Amino acid sequence: MEFSAKQIAQFIGGKIEGDENAKVHTFAKIEEGVPGAISFLANGKYAHYLDDTQSSIVLIDESINLEKAVKPTLIRVKNARDCVAKLLQMYEAAKPKKTGIDKLAFISPKATIGKDVYVGAFAYIGDGVEIGDGCQIYPHAVIGDNVKVGEQCIIYPNTTIYYGCKLGNRVIIHAGTVIGSDGFGFAPNVETGQYDKIPQIGIVTIEDDVEIGANSCVDRSTMGSTYVRKGVKLDNLVQIAHNTDIGKNTVMSAQVGVAGSTKVGEWCMFGGQVGIAGHIQIGDKVFLGAQSGVPGSLESNQTLIGTPPMQKLPYFKSQAIFQRLPEMYKQLTALQKEVEQLKKKQ
Repeated sequence: MEFSAKQIAQFIGGKIEGDENAKVHTFAKIEEGVPGAISFLANGKYAHYLDDTQSSIVLIDESINLEKAVKPTLIRVKNARDCVAKLLQMYEAAKPKKTGIDKLAFISPKATIGKDVYVGAFAYIGDGVEIGDGCQIYPHAVIGDNVKVGEQCIIYPNTTIYYGCKLGNRVIIHAGTVIGSDGFGFAPNVETGQYDKIPQIGIVTIEDDVEIGANSCVDRSTMGSTYVRKGVKLDNLVQIAHNTDIGKNTVMSAQVGVAGSTKVGEWCMFGGQVGIAGHIQIGDKVFLGAQSGVPGSLESNQTLIGTPPMQKLPYFKSQAIFQRLPEMYKQLTALQKEVEQLKKKQ
C-alpha cells in the first residue's frame, strides 16, 4: 500500500510543506527513517532529527518552528501523535484479513459460526459455541463449550476461553490470555487440616471494544459474573480476580492485580504493578501511579501514588524525607545522648 503526501494531508486535515506527490508505504521513528517511510515530530527538542532523517514525509506539530528548510516533505497538523494514531488505524484496517476454516481446526458440529470467519489450524471450538460474523480465531486458540463471541473479534494464538463466558463485539484478546479460569476460592477445613475448594460456577462477561494484552487472566466468578465493561484496555500480565467489575474505558498497565469482589469505576488509569485489595470500591477517574498499593476504597476524581495512596505532592515530599531518615536517625540518637548527659548533671 502506498500513499502520497496529498492523500495523507486530506485524510488528516494537514498542510503540506514540500512535495505533495511524495509517497510512503511504511512507518518509522524519525531517528530511524528510511526512504518511503512516514515519521512524526511532536516535540521541538527532537527537531534536530529532521536534518538527518531519511523519511520521505514527516508529520509535525504546527506549533514547532524550524530555523531552516529540511529535506523531507512536512505535513503540519495540530497534534502529530493523534494523526499518527489515525494513520496507523487506517493502515491496519487496510491489511487483508484471513478467512476460511483451516482443515486442521476442530469445530464442534453443535457450534454456530458466522460469516467471513477465520479459524486457524489446531484451534478448538466446543459444543454450543456461537461465533459472530467477521471474527478471527488464530491457531491453538481454545474456545470452550457454550462460549458466546460477538462480531469482529480477534482471538490470538494460545488463548483459552473457558466454558460459558461471553464476549461482545470487536473484542481483542492477545496470545496466552486465559478468560474464565477458576477464581481463587478456598476455605480452610479444621477437621481435615486442608483447604476445601469452593466451586466457581459463574462466568466472565466482556463487553464491546475491550482489548486484553498477552498472558493476562480474568477469573470466572463464584456465582454470577466477573465483568469487564465496554472500552476497557488491559495491558499484558494483568490479573482480574473473581467477581470484580471493571468500569467502562478503564485502562491498566502491565502487572496490575485486582483482588476479588472489587468494583472499579469508569475512566480509571492504573500504572504498572498497581495492586488493588478485594471487596472495595474505586470511584470514577481515579489515576494511580505505578506500584501503588490500594488497601481501601477510593473516591472519584483523584490522582494518587504510593502505598497507601496519597496525593502526588505530599508523596514526593514524604519520599524526600524518607531519603534523609538515616541522617535524621543519627541526629536523633545524638540528641538523646545529650539530653541524658544534661539530666545526669542536674
